Amino acid sequence: MRKTAPKTRRRAEPEDEEQVVYRSSGNIFADLGRPDADELLAKAELARALRHVITERALTQAVAAKALGIAQPDVSNLLRGRLAGFSMERLYRFLNALGQDVRIVVQPKPRSRARATIRTTVRAA
Repeated sequence: MRKTAPKTRRRAEPEDEEQVVYRSSGNIFADLGRPDADELLAKAELARALRHVITERALTQAVAAKALGIAQPDVSNLLRGRLAGFSMERLYRFLNALGQDVRIVVQPKPRSRARATIRTTVRAA
């Protein structure tokens, strides 16, 4: 059997294309047109807070899993931002299990905004 040389691909030379830059709204999920953008951003911020606490305490995924009452692969998913299987309530409970307070504030939306939103503010310990 005769081996052939691997195929090589040439990169297309960039033509005189203008690059368009869009200003972010501050919520990547909204920028991508997701209908549940506020909730997705809030979950991502909660997961970021969990990752911060786990990293700051130098916990292994196995130790974090035991503290949170979940399996190690679930901790891996959390740390990688794979949040499909995690509700916001569950993320709150995980933060509580790691000694973090979670506060929920409900207030009227400003008249200047068309619709109400969900926002998460995370304070570093």
